[in-house]
Amino acid sequence: MSSPTNDPTIHRGYTLALLVLVFTSSHVDRQIVAILAQPIKETFAVSDTELGLLTGVMFAIFYATLGMPMAMWADRGNRRNIIALAIALWSGMTALCGMATSFVQLLLARIGVGVGEAGSNPPSHSIIADLYPPEKRATAMAIFAVGVNLGIMLGYLIGGWVNEWLDWRWAFFIAGAPGLGIALLVRFTLSEPPRGYSEPDRHIGQPPPFIDVVRAMLSSRIIRNNMLGTVGFAFAGYAVVAWAPTWFMRSHHMTSGEVGTILALMIGLGGGLGTFFAGWCVDRLVSRSPGWQAWINVVAVVLIVPFASVAYTTDDSRLAVMLFIFPAVFGGTYIGTNFALLQNQIPIAMRATAAAINLFVLNILGLGLGPLTVGAISDALTPAMGDGGLGMGLLAMNGVLLWAGAHYLRAGWLLHRERHGNGPA
Repeated sequence: MSSPTNDPTIHRGYTLALLVLVFTSSHVDRQIVAILAQPIKETFAVSDTELGLLTGVMFAIFYATLGMPMAMWADRGNRRNIIALAIALWSGMTALCGMATSFVQLLLARIGVGVGEAGSNPPSHSIIADLYPPEKRATAMAIFAVGVNLGIMLGYLIGGWVNEWLDWRWAFFIAGAPGLGIALLVRFTLSEPPRGYSEPDRHIGQPPPFIDVVRAMLSSRIIRNNMLGTVGFAFAGYAVVAWAPTWFMRSHHMTSGEVGTILALMIGLGGGLGTFFAGWCVDRLVSRSPGWQAWINVVAVVLIVPFASVAYTTDDSRLAVMLFIFPAVFGGTYIGTNFALLQNQIPIAMRATAAAINLFVLNILGLGLGPLTVGAISDALTPAMGDGGLGMGLLAMNGVLLWAGAHYLRAGWLLHRERHGNGPA
């Protein structure tokens, strides 16, 4: 009988499945704080801006900054071992969040989660790109990206119901514990694939200096526009994921368990299908034009903005829930397609480092500033609008999505021209 380490087909599928589990674990630990924001606010008497620091910028600074040296290590060292170490660190720090006796202690523990998660994504992207050829890479990356939705689903369910049954501290303990087992699974069952395995005719070369990777990315108009579009999508998406639970609780008077269940189904299951479907569509549309690697996200913007605009401004709870399905399902289409486009455009020896630079930019500006911006808008408008101030903060994110869509439109056009020889990328 073949084992996951000696049959190429099983090895590839097993590796992808395990990396999805890793990505899921990271997003359980990252996003569980969103469903617990309201009880944390009540426990430590903090403002929405301070909650924005907790869910966004302080986590993002350490997560994104440390991701680059970790990625350079991954381009040179054993990626499997780096991932296993990262999982153990972020899982332990998540459990420590439940022991915090002050907001500062909780903030420091969340920073520790960010430090751990910095070591996971870039080497995962690099491994997947080694195992899947370009014509199958968008689907593989989309399957990997579903870990975001699964993680949000589990985080909302665990956080929402454990908070009601026990309290918010126990939710952190329960979320962090499984990661230690996943770390052992990665370390002892995952194989390190040869670099460039899926593209044997493509020159690999030695990992270049960091500045050379930066220059290669900046010199490509395709990569620049793709990253700008991704920053906008991430800015709006992370803000919505961070604040939607609190918005439903405040504006529509739902309990944490109710909100956790609703959003788990919408963002977890519905969003997972949307993320996978986007990658699946790209791999089938790219033969018509490579521009669909970016244009699929323009379609998502068109589907999100009008329905989300009504959802954030209506007083009808049922209507708000129904219309929120659109940002929930289509809000993650950019994740796998962005990962795949970058890996397709960058040389093999630069892949992990390029992924880390990409993640640095989208997480500092997206994860870091998105939730903070909505929190600040909420604090500014609450004296005049009450609980409606938070809805206005979420509504502002639709403008950011339109800006992102413009950059994806441009990136797709550049890809189309590159295929037809009408100009450099």
